[in-house]
Amino acid sequence: MKETRIPMGGSSSSVSSSATSHSTGVGGSGRWSTGRIAVYALFVALTMVTSFIELPIFPAAPWLKYDPSGIVCLVAGFAFGPSTAAIVSVLGFTPHLFADPWGTLMAIGVSLALSVPAALVYRRWRSRRGAVSGILLGAAVALAVAVLGNLAITPIYAHMTVAQVAAMIVPVLLPFNLLKFAIHGVVTFLVYKPVSTLLNR
Repeated sequence: MKETRIPMGGSSSSVSSSATSHSTGVGGSGRWSTGRIAVYALFVALTMVTSFIELPIFPAAPWLKYDPSGIVCLVAGFAFGPSTAAIVSVLGFTPHLFADPWGTLMAIGVSLALSVPAALVYRRWRSRRGAVSGILLGAAVALAVAVLGNLAITPIYAHMTVAQVAAMIVPVLLPFNLLKFAIHGVVTFLVYKPVSTLLNR
């Protein structure tokens, strides 16, 4: 592939200045731009807020609550890449660490497992099919993490044995998480393009 070079002189600095001033990414100096910091802060704040919205969606297990924070993490990853998805997934759940450290640890793990693989796929395949493939891959990884996390962490704070948690996998944990990730995926697929377009203006 033929390399395109920018001529030396005044034109190169003006091109560089223009590109940097309008970018929400990392500039040539390696420092984050004000735009990127603002975007990260926005997504982290939205994740924090939506993580407190808890809705029962599975009648067989009303104690399991759905929150839409995973949608924010997915949209952040699709719009700005897997590193943004990771940062938002971790920082967005920090308010819960003091009240429920074990549950927060599992929520962060599931959110990372969902949003980071999805963002990696979409970064390489930026199309509707890529978005669907990324969401499906992320949901599969997150489902495995959710089940393993429940087996490892739930007995610690829920006064249940591993065998009791394992008995809930098929009738409760799998269908609840499948429904949860289906809602995440459908909503993300519908909103990520308009949100991305708005943020890039």
